[in-house]
Amino acid sequence: MSNGRESDTPEQAAESSGRRPPTSFVEQANAADESIYETFETTWPDCWEAAAARLAWDESYDTVLSGDGPPFEWFAGGTLNASYNCLDRHLEAGGKNRVAIKWESRTGDTRVYTYQDLSREVNEFAAGLRELGVEEDDVVTLYMPNIPELPIAMLACARIGAPHNVVFAGLSADALATRLESAESNYLVTCDGYYRRGNPVLLKRKADDARLSVDHDIRETVVVDRLDGDTHLGETQHDYHELVERHAGAAVDPVERAANDCLFLIHTSGTTGEPKKVKHTTGGYLAHVAWTTETVLDLGPADTYLSTANIGWISGHSYVVYGPLAVGSTVVMYEGAPDYPEKDRLWNLVESNAVDVFYTAPTVIRSFMKWGSEYPAAHDLSSLRLLGTVGEPINPRAWEWYHEHVGGGRCPIVDTWWQTETGGMMVTTLPGVDEMKPGSVGRPLPGIDAQVVDASGSECGPNEPGYLVVRRPWPGMPHALLDGTRWADGQSVPADIDGWFYFTGDGARRDDDGYITVLGRVDDVINVSGHRLGTMEVESAIVDVDHVVEAAVVSIDDPQAEGIYAYVTVEADVTGDDATRKRIEDRVRERIGPIAIPEEIVFTPDLPKTRSGKIMRRFLENITNGEDFGDTSTLRNPEVVGELESIVRNRTDVSEE
Repeated sequence: MSNGRESDTPEQAAESSGRRPPTSFVEQANAADESIYETFETTWPDCWEAAAARLAWDESYDTVLSGDGPPFEWFAGGTLNASYNCLDRHLEAGGKNRVAIKWESRTGDTRVYTYQDLSREVNEFAAGLRELGVEEDDVVTLYMPNIPELPIAMLACARIGAPHNVVFAGLSADALATRLESAESNYLVTCDGYYRRGNPVLLKRKADDARLSVDHDIRETVVVDRLDGDTHLGETQHDYHELVERHAGAAVDPVERAANDCLFLIHTSGTTGEPKKVKHTTGGYLAHVAWTTETVLDLGPADTYLSTANIGWISGHSYVVYGPLAVGSTVVMYEGAPDYPEKDRLWNLVESNAVDVFYTAPTVIRSFMKWGSEYPAAHDLSSLRLLGTVGEPINPRAWEWYHEHVGGGRCPIVDTWWQTETGGMMVTTLPGVDEMKPGSVGRPLPGIDAQVVDASGSECGPNEPGYLVVRRPWPGMPHALLDGTRWADGQSVPADIDGWFYFTGDGARRDDDGYITVLGRVDDVINVSGHRLGTMEVESAIVDVDHVVEAAVVSIDDPQAEGIYAYVTVEADVTGDDATRKRIEDRVRERIGPIAIPEEIVFTPDLPKTRSGKIMRRFLENITNGEDFGDTSTLRNPEVVGELESIVRNRTDVSEE
């Protein structure tokens, strides 16, 4: 891999200079001892007892990690229950009246659940599931938006030892059917519908279509009445609220689960191929997310926390439900988009709930930048003391905007790298210990052996791009990695690496201080004149230009017209013009070289994205190359595809005249 860079620009020089967290933050941080890295290294794997100590165990484990090679088992011999750890133990410690979840709907309705309230409804729904025949190890599929019944159902499943299989509500009936079959799930919990920008979306209709298309019987379905409508229920379909009411006051003993037992299944998004089923354990996963929630997000029982993650994805599982509730925090949940009904919705939530910690994705931050700093400026955000990002690399310019306009220049930022497969955070700064470097994720967390290697498996030198791999097991690893040697089928992998390793599929580089900068997926490359360039590298150069907030690049699939198309979004009050094009070209030339200068720069108010915010380059490639772009129903903004096609066609027609 080659990054094509000869020298650092001023922006990259700033990236390499660290910033210390404020003394006031360090003094109250859950993790502030710099020796934690050395301690974890010298005592590995027993160091992970620190994570297990965050949980309540029914039976103590015999050993922290068993096995010198696959199969591994974390906390072998130990038993516990995830629902108990997220609920009962807080009640027993006197926290029954502490707020667990504050929820705001798209229409402005609110619901507040104390830990006592949440425990009561989890127990009642767990009893209802048992009435319907759900037993230990039966997989229950949950197909719901961000409503309180979703975490309630997750914890109810965990309580009775039934793994849950959450499917993002924005996915189609076919996608739901695929995941039902993959999980061999006989039980489904859904709702009649939900509101999207004020308009109802009929979710049960999609769920019914999925039920009809699977190869096995869905024995029972539970339907939450979200739209207050007259929903028809079939013979094996049950109203959620009636089911809960039938079991009012029920107490269900939490089922003891072995540490290695499955807590849940989750599927990768499947945007580039068939979705992959990931099975996470009860003990290792819960210990990992509880420990990282406490040490990285710096959360505890006194804190109120807001994340923009949808529970349908792993970020929502780990850092909306299990992690924050395991440490006893208050979680603010909201239904809908961050800009509906107004573009200051999130800042209103932060102000009205006195949120301490805010966790979001760089794609959302770029939207904030596009909308303008006046929206956060109109609210009192002084309660915030820590910010976080997840989902993709954040470029230095977006980092600086986030730090200044949301964090008031005083809040540390944890830029976290992790994946569905890792279960929890792997590479990031510890906010009470480490310096921050805008654009760089940070060091591997204590106990995590993440390395940047070349194609032969040798560790790369400082600032040399390579493959990001994990060379040692970690508690949050899924069953497939516990039982196998690698997880890289069908990917471009480093050759001939000896021993166990996890190939992450991401490219990265590591600086002299051991800080890792993630460069994007290694398969996200474009070919120009025989050179392979990472899309993230080119896009990062483009978004470093003033007033540019987002960019996506694709290659022209034509040997006679080889080059790059760049699709660029600028701030709301800025017009993309020839001067902006020139600044983009100059910055790309400076950062990478003339070979990476885009053949065409197309300005657009938005880019095609999934409902989770991921840019769908496939549609851009099809538009660029004049190909049929097919079904756009998975997009949250399908209208932009047609608009971009018209823009590109018009530019092509003009250039040929």
